[in-house]
Amino acid sequence: MTAIGIAAPGGPEMLRAESLPVPPPGPGQVLVRVAFAGVNGPDLAQRRGAYPPPPGASPIPGLEVAGMVVARGPGPLPDWPAVGDRVCALVNGGGYAEYCLAEAGHCLPVPAGLPLDQAAALPETLFTVWHNVFERGHVREGETMLVHGGTSGIGTMAIQLGRLFGVRVIVTCGSPEKCAAALRIGAAHAIDYRAQDFVAEVARITAGRGVDLVLDMVSGDYLPRNLKCLAEDGRHVTIAVQGGTRAELNLAMVMSRRYTLSGSTLRPRSNVFKALLAQEIAREVWPAVLAGDVRPVMDRCFPLAEAAAAHAWMEAGQHIGKVVLAV
Repeated sequence: MTAIGIAAPGGPEMLRAESLPVPPPGPGQVLVRVAFAGVNGPDLAQRRGAYPPPPGASPIPGLEVAGMVVARGPGPLPDWPAVGDRVCALVNGGGYAEYCLAEAGHCLPVPAGLPLDQAAALPETLFTVWHNVFERGHVREGETMLVHGGTSGIGTMAIQLGRLFGVRVIVTCGSPEKCAAALRIGAAHAIDYRAQDFVAEVARITAGRGVDLVLDMVSGDYLPRNLKCLAEDGRHVTIAVQGGTRAELNLAMVMSRRYTLSGSTLRPRSNVFKALLAQEIAREVWPAVLAGDVRPVMDRCFPLAEAAAAHAWMEAGQHIGKVVLAV
């Protein structure tokens, strides 16, 4: 099969096409003939050498795929997914390839009306947002949350799930055009962080109360500013550290306002954990996908052979929504 490997840590030019054996599915696994693979921030970090795959995972980048099951592993497996079924799946790696292994428990069915490119753009952001906003962040109907990177894949999914479950979503974006796009997607408010102080804007929008949850992909010097945006008993969840791994923290504010600070990474979590997460998503969110009420916001599709161009496009920061590779 053709796959995209990483020649050495570095820029997008380090992505190279390789010819590799098709991997055989092991116990509990299915082999997916990949139609499309999602491109995500962790893929870029892995290429730079900053996010190595966990032990046992494929070194090929790619954390989500959509396609058809063509083989099942040995041993007992549920009846679904069967050979011939269309699935999308969260995978531990290996997505940038013609064939990819997936845990059967990490697969979700692709509805008849959902194109496979859109299906491939769902798992990574959907699993990430569901776990961090609803499970770790404990957001509830009627609350307000602040999401940085409002037009990223994560941001656009957070807007949609927030709207679906009655959460008011405030986002920050890097241009007036991106702010307008976020509002079209369903954000209640969009703040241009290059032209406005998001702390002051959040205070204005919430009449000084603050937000119940911050979903942060920046970290660094954003952390103390984020805390100023939180209401009493507010929650702060970190899912990326694009602005740096260190921050100065006022613990007196954390104590006096009863804040909860949390964070997570999804890829290293156990297969059992992710299977349970998939079950919850299938129960709580997938009916909205089946009904067409949740759809990924699509930006661009690149051929698999142009994975380097896809990485360069994402790093330029101009995309709105998801980038996928056509396999």
